Amino acid sequence: MPRKSLSIFLPALAGLLVIAAWYAIRFSLVADFKFLLPTPDEILRAFRANHAALIRAALNTSEGALLGFALAVVVSSTASLAMALSPAVRFSLYPYLMALQLTPLPVLAPICVLWVGAGLKSVSLLTFLIAFFPLAVNTTQGLVSTDRNLVELFRMWRASPMQELFLLRVPSALPYFFTGLRIAGTLAPIGAVVADMNAGSSFNDGGGLGFQATIYSAQAKFPALFATAATTCLLGFIFTGAVLTLSWFALHQWHDSYERADK
Repeated sequence: MPRKSLSIFLPALAGLLVIAAWYAIRFSLVADFKFLLPTPDEILRAFRANHAALIRAALNTSEGALLGFALAVVVSSTASLAMALSPAVRFSLYPYLMALQLTPLPVLAPICVLWVGAGLKSVSLLTFLIAFFPLAVNTTQGLVSTDRNLVELFRMWRASPMQELFLLRVPSALPYFFTGLRIAGTLAPIGAVVADMNAGSSFNDGGGLGFQATIYSAQAKFPALFATAATTCLLGFIFTGAVLTLSWFALHQWHDSYERADK
């Protein structure tokens, strides 16, 4: 079987096996515990029954994730340039970036609510905090890891620091930047959902998927809760797919990994 066909057949087969195992486990449970694992058809019916609320929540979560993600890209790029230009700035800021990354989101959520209020602003700010670190670290690493021979060549031709930065270091750092972007793109929707659970608000229909999951859990609507989880997973795939597509357009014509993949 051709490799391309296998790449479609094997995941489909694995999915069918997972669904079969899912039904087998469900029907093996005693009656009092069947609610713990709704079947796929029950989840699908729950999605149909609650699709309006889930779509609205997904759009609200997407808005918070996109705002936080975009802010993380802008701020991390600026911070990375500063840290790449000055080792003193890099050594001064890095411990605090690490401390920020290690602080759990639920601990930061009440602080964000206190500063900017519950809802979209807090969700966006918390998403920014979770997406900022991988972008800043990877981009900075790329900027300071430029081929030394090329750096010496630029300096031999008396290129200005700005020419060296924007004509050499920034293009060389693009693969690192997109690696950070892929990580941040995966974390952004997750961060937005977790942030919505801790700092979201239903005011003016502004609740996201995290807020919706909290409601369904409190109401013991477990198929709807699983439908919310499936919607969250789909949102994550959309974010990751968009970032991978952007990365492919930026790198596939010259970066080695894409050249090898094409051959």
